[in-house]
Amino acid sequence: MMNPNKFCATNWLYKVGLRPTKQRILLANLLMGDGKHQHFTAEDLFEKAKICKLKVSLATVYNTLHSFSESGLLNKVIVDGSRCYFDTRLDNHSHFFWEETGKLTDAPGNFLEIKNLPKPPKNSKITNVDIIIRLKEN
Repeated sequence: MMNPNKFCATNWLYKVGLRPTKQRILLANLLMGDGKHQHFTAEDLFEKAKICKLKVSLATVYNTLHSFSESGLLNKVIVDGSRCYFDTRLDNHSHFFWEETGKLTDAPGNFLEIKNLPKPPKNSKITNVDIIIRLKEN
């Protein structure tokens, strides 16, 4: 009997209207197959794919991650102009960025309270507020 809680990449892609190509299915299983939340860069996922002996180019990984993000399957977290992470956790939450290691982790709890946001320009709305707390070890 099939486990109803087992991740199905094809269904995950279909629910947002993405065609389940071979590469998308392989990468989706690497990202979501173990059911654990993770933060990663395109390079991290490319290295993981190489270790698993998956034949996929770095360009395909980039394109796939951006498609997943634009479709709402992943959150994109931009740490600075040159560093972009992807997050499998979709709820609003803040992050710690460890400057020495370049690692991104979830900040504990929902303790942050954001007040008095500026009014968005006419014909626009705020869709998300990213909080990244930068850390250095003492």
